[in-house]
Amino acid sequence: MKHLNIEIFGKVQGVYYRLTCKSVADQLGVKGFALNRPDGSVYVEAEGDDFSLESLLEFCKEGPERAEVTSVKTEEGPLQHFKNFEVIKKIK
Repeated sequence: MKHLNIEIFGKVQGVYYRLTCKSVADQLGVKGFALNRPDGSVYVEAEGDDFSLESLLEFCKEGPERAEVTSVKTEEGPLQHFKNFEVIKKIK
């Protein structure tokens, strides 16, 4: 079990990126969240096994059909023990 912080840059807001990311994460059994950032990027925290996280990262590099991903940054972080994968509407 591993925790990744993922930042996705490009045309990634307004293209159903977070919702599609949740669908992929749910299929893979990945837990965490996705949110839009004020700078136009999408931020994801994800926890799962190596295979599931690699598969989610592959999605993140492509995104949904209308997205235009220019770069993806990842770093490992401490486990948060998320219960599910959520789309966060607003940064609190």
